[in-house]
Amino acid sequence: MPSRRSVLLLAAASMMPGTAHADSSDDPWHRVPHILRRIRPPRFPARKWDITAFGAVGDGVTDCTAAFRQAIAACSRAGGGRVLVPRGRFLTGAIHLRSGVELHVSEGATIAFSTDPNAYLPVVFTRWEGTECYNYSPFVYARGQRDVAITGKGTLDGQARQGPWESWYANGGPQGADQRALRKMGDDGVPVEQRVFGAGHYLRPAMIQFVECENVLVSEVTILEPAMWTVNPVLSRNITIRRITVVSTLYNTDGCDPEASSYVHIHDCRFNTNDDCVAVKSGRDADGRRVGVPSRNIVVQDCLFSGRWGGITVGSEMSGGVRDVFAERCVINSPAFPGNYPVKYPVYIKAGKKRGAYVDGVHVRGFTGSGVDREIIFVNMNYASTEPGTLPVSVRNITMRDTRIDGADAVLNLVGLETDHLTDVRLDRCRFTGITGPDKIAFTDGLRLRKVFVNGVEV
Repeated sequence: MPSRRSVLLLAAASMMPGTAHADSSDDPWHRVPHILRRIRPPRFPARKWDITAFGAVGDGVTDCTAAFRQAIAACSRAGGGRVLVPRGRFLTGAIHLRSGVELHVSEGATIAFSTDPNAYLPVVFTRWEGTECYNYSPFVYARGQRDVAITGKGTLDGQARQGPWESWYANGGPQGADQRALRKMGDDGVPVEQRVFGAGHYLRPAMIQFVECENVLVSEVTILEPAMWTVNPVLSRNITIRRITVVSTLYNTDGCDPEASSYVHIHDCRFNTNDDCVAVKSGRDADGRRVGVPSRNIVVQDCLFSGRWGGITVGSEMSGGVRDVFAERCVINSPAFPGNYPVKYPVYIKAGKKRGAYVDGVHVRGFTGSGVDREIIFVNMNYASTEPGTLPVSVRNITMRDTRIDGADAVLNLVGLETDHLTDVRLDRCRFTGITGPDKIAFTDGLRLRKVFVNGVEV
């Protein structure tokens, strides 16, 4: 006998048009090989500059900021190559990469970032939670550069729990006032040059941010304890992020946030985060619409997801639009890489009428895993409902196929809006076990199910 949960799902699907399975000509996955052919990691001349030759000392105490700066400048002036971080623990403030520079963190090497906010001054142009401003420099930063990389089997340690960062937001800390002020500036159209934070303010900087860059590589490094988002390409193109490990425990420390960026390949990475694992973004509210650059052509493959919220996430800062996101063969809550938190939603899409814009095409296949904390797919078009808006918002073309997950509250939580329906959600050849409750489906058109089994019953 079908469970009550299965009957509810079947009834919801039968009330929606388009139950026939799309034929192969509609298969979005045929675009992935073309996208991947367009993504090529940068290459660097076979020259190297050892930071110890510029005065760096790997004792974990000596300030090596000037040594990093000088080594990067020398490498760039010579036409590019490798800035080598040898074994040891090297304390530093902000590192600013230049074109043609590969920052190589050797096995046994650690870059330990200062816990003093003044080490990230002067302010730089950045995007903070999707709104442009001037703020503390990200720990590793590049703007307007080509052919830049962070590689090696060493570690980047943000030391966030040793610094003041948590106190800035926890228990009603001072970050909230600056956050509200920046968002109001974005909504009011205040010129970006006047949105200056930094000293005397409390907006935590990202760990690694590439702004307006082309040909970017982050490979193999382990990244510990960022103060905020971990790897954040912004308005950038041709990005490869591969075989990295992220461990974060502070609030709002996403693993990787491609933002208003295109042709991004994230693969063979491990994420243990206190927020979303991979979160695709494109700017927030009026400021995101002003910039108006979407994220598109993003491929995520063979990653391990352990994070407090989403596995593959879109939004909530999506006001520039998001199109063509593909994720495959990822493992949710892998026993081989247990995280601090179980994933709440393997697929999590957040939008709203204050954000506006669109999400068109989020495609998942071959996910496996267990122990999902809430629903397997949560699409929420009423995200941040306390921030009312009147803009049209579109979320459409969400697919999942060939997925096997054991343990969740439900398979689907689909929250469309009465004024803006969620459109075209398709599940194909999926098996879900250990599902304890019914789906929730509101204002959704074109829900299609084919060979979907829940607790052993086809629905």
